[in-house]
Amino acid sequence: MTRTAPPATPDGPRTPRPPAAETAPRRGRPRDAARDRAILDATLAVLAENGYGALTTAAVAARAGVSTATLYRRWSSKDELVIAAAATHVEDVHAQPDTGALEGDLRVLLRDKAAALTGEAGRLMQALVGEAAQNVALADALTAAFLEPVHRRVGEAVRRAVDRGEIAPVADPELLGAVVVGPLMSRFLLMPRPDQVDAAAAQDTADRFLPFALRAIGGR
Repeated sequence: MTRTAPPATPDGPRTPRPPAAETAPRRGRPRDAARDRAILDATLAVLAENGYGALTTAAVAARAGVSTATLYRRWSSKDELVIAAAATHVEDVHAQPDTGALEGDLRVLLRDKAAALTGEAGRLMQALVGEAAQNVALADALTAAFLEPVHRRVGEAVRRAVDRGEIAPVADPELLGAVVVGPLMSRFLLMPRPDQVDAAAAQDTADRFLPFALRAIGGR
């Protein structure tokens, strides 16, 4: 079989090019965790001051001291940015203490939630609740950040109480989270400025709700 010679060029026969050598993919610089946190903190600050509707990525970038290009390399939209900011408030359910009694567990839980609702988490929820009614992704983020953790925590406290023989078994212990914490959330989220409630007043409110929460679960 006769090979076809490479086509000629003005400078002589064209030499076939060798296959391109494979090169390792170039990696960008690792993300700066401190810069990420600064952007998320700025997002929360702008939300608290102006609300969701008035929040812009330009305002967040300026507040964080970064360019909008830096922001968009991390989050491609306003919604993604706000959802990431909400996720920073997810409670660590497994870090909560076991006091050895249902009353003690619920007291700690209610006090913790009252402190959260009268702090930065409460301001964030107030800023986003209205928008979440029309934004499924945002509603899911708020549920994951603020409702599911406390519902799981109530469920764990109830299961421990059942195991200790304090109360009768409960069919859906995690559903009791809405019963236990719902009134406290309504109390603080409907206030104009829950962050102006001092720590002592928030704790007192939580303690006043405790007897009702115990009765709802079946505790003494």
